[in-house]
Amino acid sequence: MKQVDILRPEVILENQIKDKTMNFTLLPRIPFFVISCLVGLLIAMPLSAQQEIKRTTLHRADLSGAEGMEVISSILEVQPGATIPRHFHNGIEAGMVLEGGMLENPGSEPQQLAEGTNIFQLRGVLHGGATVVGEKTLKIFTVHIVDKGKPLLDGIK
Repeated sequence: MKQVDILRPEVILENQIKDKTMNFTLLPRIPFFVISCLVGLLIAMPLSAQQEIKRTTLHRADLSGAEGMEVISSILEVQPGATIPRHFHNGIEAGMVLEGGMLENPGSEPQQLAEGTNIFQLRGVLHGGATVVGEKTLKIFTVHIVDKGKPLLDGIK
């Protein structure tokens, strides 16, 4: 059989009949493929919410005089619809709201977090869990003084 013969429709059908392991044709596989892609997109959609939270590290340095500690300054941007996960820090978090937004905690009314608002969390204190609502992205400057080598956000729930 020549290479060109393999591409002819009647040869393809003949080869499918001869090959007992090929018990279905390509045509029924197309809807399965399309459905699989759609299911994959639906599964991946909740993961996109994680991309609505962006942390940009500005500086990172060892804390002088405190072995095993480091200082990290960053900008946190949380887009509308994104939920800040419940978490704690292995050290202190301090910051200031650069651009305010509306936050809604589960079971509560939305509250304004105004520009210039002070942020302060002690080591190990569980916080977060609020969703940014409205149309404005929440933007916060943060400074963390934390145990070096441990995750910046821990206990994410």
